[in-house]
Amino acid sequence: MILSCQNIEKAFLEKQVLKNCSFHIEEHEKAAIVGINGAGKTTLLRIIVGELEADAGSVTFAKDITFGYLSQNAAVNSGHTIYEELLSVKKHLLELEEQMRAVERQMDRAQGAELEALMEKYADLTHAFESENGYAYKSELTGVLKGLGFLPEDFHRPVDTLSGGQKTRVALGRLLLQGPDLIILDEPTNHLDMSSIAWLETYLLNYRGAVLIVSHDRYFLDKIASRIIEIDHTKVSVFSGNYTAYASKKELLRQAEWKAYANQQEEIRHQQEVIAKLKSFNREKSIRRAESREKMLSKIEVLERPEEVRSEMKMELHPRILSGNDVLTVEHLAKSFGREPLFEDLSFAIKRGEHVAIIGDNGTGKTTLLKIINGLLPADSGSVRPGSRVQEGYYDQEHHVLHPEKTLFQELSDAYPSLNNTEIRNTLAAFLFTGEDVFKRVGDLSGGERGRLSLAKLMLSESNFLILDEPTNHLDIASKEILEDALNSYTGTVLYVSHDRYFINRTAHRILELTGQTLVEYLGNYDYYLQKKAELSACAEGSAADPGKAQSAGAPSASRLSWQEQKEKEAARRKVQNALKKCEDEIASLEARDREIDDAMGDPSVATDVAALQSLSAEKEEIAERLLALMEEWERLSEEGTV
Repeated sequence: MILSCQNIEKAFLEKQVLKNCSFHIEEHEKAAIVGINGAGKTTLLRIIVGELEADAGSVTFAKDITFGYLSQNAAVNSGHTIYEELLSVKKHLLELEEQMRAVERQMDRAQGAELEALMEKYADLTHAFESENGYAYKSELTGVLKGLGFLPEDFHRPVDTLSGGQKTRVALGRLLLQGPDLIILDEPTNHLDMSSIAWLETYLLNYRGAVLIVSHDRYFLDKIASRIIEIDHTKVSVFSGNYTAYASKKELLRQAEWKAYANQQEEIRHQQEVIAKLKSFNREKSIRRAESREKMLSKIEVLERPEEVRSEMKMELHPRILSGNDVLTVEHLAKSFGREPLFEDLSFAIKRGEHVAIIGDNGTGKTTLLKIINGLLPADSGSVRPGSRVQEGYYDQEHHVLHPEKTLFQELSDAYPSLNNTEIRNTLAAFLFTGEDVFKRVGDLSGGERGRLSLAKLMLSESNFLILDEPTNHLDIASKEILEDALNSYTGTVLYVSHDRYFINRTAHRILELTGQTLVEYLGNYDYYLQKKAELSACAEGSAADPGKAQSAGAPSASRLSWQEQKEKEAARRKVQNALKKCEDEIASLEARDREIDDAMGDPSVATDVAALQSLSAEKEEIAERLLALMEEWERLSEEGTV
């Protein structure tokens, strides 16, 4: 055990944040702290690292343990270049190396006993250098920089010219290179793109020390965490396994708690009714029995009503009107900034009901593409054509659709003047803005609060085509799950940019990867994208090893499919899906009729009518034959749908 937290308590004014919180971290363990926004996750980390004093309890590190802490908005500020800043972490190795060079120079001139002493000193220095992985520190440093998304041409940029997010990445790189026994990270993926997050996952999984993380990135937590520490209503609970395992166990526990509470309440109510009835008889024997039951009831340890899962944001998305089948057609789109082309010759189409995710590394032009589609930026060339009866709703990650000077109430009332005061307040309450909150200035809201307000406006728009730019940014896990459920039940069309892989996995039907200034299409969710990309990489490696074999295979890769071929493939997929739906509907109808026949044949009036029984029996046989054929058809279509 390298860290022990015992009975930690913390309150701010009269609000209790943490109460009797206890847990420990073992050597080499990868643990994560989860909870809704405001639960006290960052507060707990700050208490652990000594930035904040607990009201009660203790934090104990094992002897000689080192730790490193990266806060949410950590940033490096120095006159160094990026490379120099990370190199400063290896200062002790640089000094060792300089000592080795100095001894080498002395050895060139020394003889006899002096030479032997120098050789012995050189051996000690070399051993120390090797044990610290000194011969690989430059490649390690370069690997960390590249893994965190810095290009070689960025290495010599001054740190003080970087953006806040880039400075945070430099701070993360410094911490990783320091290699403490325990790494403590608060939202480390906030400023990383998908490639960098995947690299960080691998780095932390192979890290020799322990890791303690606060994160809302569920995919990241599934990959990294072997233990989940949950903060819920000031209390800490510890679960073994990753995030998915925790969520499953948490739901089972919640159901069990509610069931036990409901059963006990029912038993108490029943006993109270019996006691009242016995007393109403007004006889000595019945009164004694009532008193005996009252005594028994008073000894019951009454269970507390379980806390609600959370104060749930309530979100329902319904289009006002149905759009045409062709929602969006993009042809030969190109955009550059100065001499730097972002993308060129982009062509794709979106049909009604599709959920399409655009992914890609930072700087590839994902947000720019959405702004062009939404009419906020002009394209250099190409066309964007919305379909008939398409009504767009836009969610901007920077929340430019909001007005900082307005109150929350004014923001909704000005945008939707037909709503009365009660309707506006009810809408805001559904997104967790109650009481005096509705009169806060938009400019004073946190990132998560602005996100919820933007979602409220999006819901009220009743659009049939949603264009979303990083909709899960600043949302806690609970709010993300509510948004996912709302999108999955939404009958309109969705196009979004996101780096939240768990969110993409749950909501995307199709993925467009913006890479190499063009789009590559994958017909599935994020897991399918990873699987297909791995297959394509393996195929490409095989092609390089044996070009003749690859040529004979003759199957074009997904990246080489023309736009027309992609459209044909998508049309074929929709055709199979429609046939599957029709098949499933007919099966359900026939099964319902089969149950009706069974009920009718059990009716005494029908059971004595031979002609009616024969007719029903014949119909039942026809249904059985048709169901068998439909089941075979369904199985065939299902196979086609997975190809």
